[in-house]
Parts: sequence; C-alpha cells; structure tokens
Amino acid sequence: MFATLILALLLDRLVGEVSRGHPLVAYGDIATRVEAWARVRFATPSQGGGVAWVILVALPALLLMQFLSWMPGWLAVLADIAVLYFCIGMRSLEEHARAIQQPLLTGDLGEARDKLSRIVSRDTASLDASSVAAGAVESVLENGSDAVIAPLFWFVVAGAPGALAYRLANTLDAMWGYRDEAYLHFGRSAALMDDVLNWIPARLCAFFYALSGQYHRARHCWSTQAPLWDSPNAGPVMAAGAGALGICLGGPAAYGGVVRERPVLGEGAPAQVRDTDAALRLLRRAVGVGLLFVFAAGILL
Repeated sequence: MFATLILALLLDRLVGEVSRGHPLVAYGDIATRVEAWARVRFATPSQGGGVAWVILVALPALLLMQFLSWMPGWLAVLADIAVLYFCIGMRSLEEHARAIQQPLLTGDLGEARDKLSRIVSRDTASLDASSVAAGAVESVLENGSDAVIAPLFWFVVAGAPGALAYRLANTLDAMWGYRDEAYLHFGRSAALMDDVLNWIPARLCAFFYALSGQYHRARHCWSTQAPLWDSPNAGPVMAAGAGALGICLGGPAAYGGVVRERPVLGEGAPAQVRDTDAALRLLRRAVGVGLLFVFAAGILL
C-alpha cells in the first residue's frame, strides 16, 4: 500500500492533470443527466438527490471493487495506482496557485484576480493584492485536504474504491452542494455525505499542518477559531494552516455582491504573495508527515 501511495503521488508530480479526456469531465456530464432523470422520476428533490448520489457514488465504487477482485494481482496494483492518481490533484493545485502568484509578482492585479475567480466562489473584481494572495493561500490550504489528504486517507482505509467514492462524492458536492433554490433540497445528500467523508481527513490534515509548521500556534487557532467558521471541515484545516504559517486569513468577503463577515483565521501579519510558496511547502510537508504515519503503521501493525 505504501508503495502505491508513493507511485501515485510521483505520477501526479510527473504528469499532472490530463488536459484532455479527464474521467471527471465525463463524469460531470453523466451526473447532469442522472440529475435530470432523478428530478423527474422522484416525488421530492430530496429523494431524487439521495438516489442520484447512490447511483453516482456507491454504485461505481462497488463496481470497481468487483472488477479489482477479478483482476490478477499485478494488474490490480496498476489499477490502484491509476485510480489514486486520478483522485488526487496536488500538482494541479500547485499550478492554480502559481497562476495567481505570477501575475501578482509582475504587478498584473487584473490577471491575478481573474485567475483567482476560477477557483473560488467569492467576488474578486475589487480585491487588492493582499486579498488576492490570501485567497490563493486559503485555496491551497483548504484544497490540500480535499484534493490530496482526503483521497490518500480513503485509499488507506478502503483501497481504490474508497478513494474513488470520496472523489466522486466531492465532485457531486461541488456540483450540487449549494444552498440556493435549485439545490437546497436536491443537493442535501451530496452536501451531507461530503461533510461526513471529509470529517476525519480534514482533522488529520489540520494535525499534519500543525506538525509541519508552528505547532502550538496552529493548535491554538484550530481550537479557538475553527468552531466560528461556517464549514465544519474547512474551519479546522484553514485555521490550523494559517496558524502553522503564522499569518492571518479569513475576514470579510463578497459573494454575489453581498459581503459576508467571515471570522479571522490564524495569527500574525496578513497574507502576502510570498505566503503562497509557504502554503505549498506546508502542504508538501504535511503529505510527507502523513506518509510517515502510514509507513510506521505498516511496520507496527
């Protein structure tokens, strides 16, 4: 298992996210069709959303489990590596962060705002350079859990089917997990299951961030600030990450023209452009710490 984790991470580092034919693109198209069918077929949006989630998450994971059981051992290992590679996005996350950082370094604030708007849901048109940098750092820290630590965790727990189920559930939450009129009820199952599947990985990620940076400050921010955040999983991750880096994140942000008062996370100076590099280094160290735990567990158990 440990070798599979390393090989999948190396494949992600060397190849990155495929530019064409990524399975999640096709999956999104399928999910849209299943959604349309479920909305018509079931009496309430909540029922339709729940059944659609089972079809799109539980069924593929069970099918993958069955296929792996039929494969020769060596082919099953290769399949494990391939599935985990498609489920993690560490290099992609770094590339998105660099795409924001580079125009900030050259003074092109407009370009930096545009790049940030592609990965966050808040309004970016009026942000200053520090706020754009903070958005990039927040994205690295939060997605470090969703796109890296959580898929690795579920692979360790339940193999390739576990990692696949998590990635598909996380994708459906991104598509349906909104509190608007269209998805408040239909997307309830997707949002709830994403919260459930992320609960342990998010706290592991926060712990790894703490171990990889300013430990005591990270633990203090985690315990005092995370409960104030509106997301039960993003709060611990971002508070611990900001504390580990010794910077401040959060604060007011506009969504659809409406300013929301978000709690301040972390301690220290406001995030700056250079902190994007620091956040990426923190994530890499956190992944390394997690791998050490897996390696030690493999020896002791």
